Amino acid sequence: YFHEHPEFDAYFQDDGAHSTRYAPYSANSGFYYIRHNDRTQFFLTAILMAGDLVIKTDSHQQAMIALLSEHASLYGLRVKVLSRDAEEFPGGYQFHQKTGKYMRKFYRKEIHPHIFHMSWTTNKDNKILFFQQMGEWYLEDTCIQKTLKEMPSISTAVCCHTEPLISCHYRDKPSIQPCHDSPPIDKGKPS
Repeated sequence: YFHEHPEFDAYFQDDGAHSTRYAPYSANSGFYYIRHNDRTQFFLTAILMAGDLVIKTDSHQQAMIALLSEHASLYGLRVKVLSRDAEEFPGGYQFHQKTGKYMRKFYRKEIHPHIFHMSWTTNKDNKILFFQQMGEWYLEDTCIQKTLKEMPSISTAVCCHTEPLISCHYRDKPSIQPCHDSPPIDKGKPS
């Protein structure tokens, strides 16, 4: 995808949140593609040097968007935020949608995303549970959050499966199979 569209230096997923805090770009800082050139090298260096801005805003995403705006205006950084409705690059916005429209199309295999970034999710543990429930998890539990030194005989055959490792966790989240007997995660909200 990115090689077919060389006119931009940086591509970001739309975060889904369009508050003034993330204006003007609403770029998600969890998954992005950046080309190697002088403009992007300067931009990434600026992010590394902006620790004080991250601390002040309490958000690496907010700090990054501020620097995106600055570098686009002052230094000609060419930024593209993919449409929130782009089916190829979904994120937590689509997964957690109350309508379930995107996920129904996903399960009917009417859409084929390039990646699925599980943003809008509290922590890494929940991200894994959501992917397992979606039928999009292929990594053996014993290989999660392990370094190669911790697994001396690691191989892709041991850790990676060709078929998804599906399991139910929450009845109120999208699932490739019914999870009626699982508890809700969004307590106090309808399932």
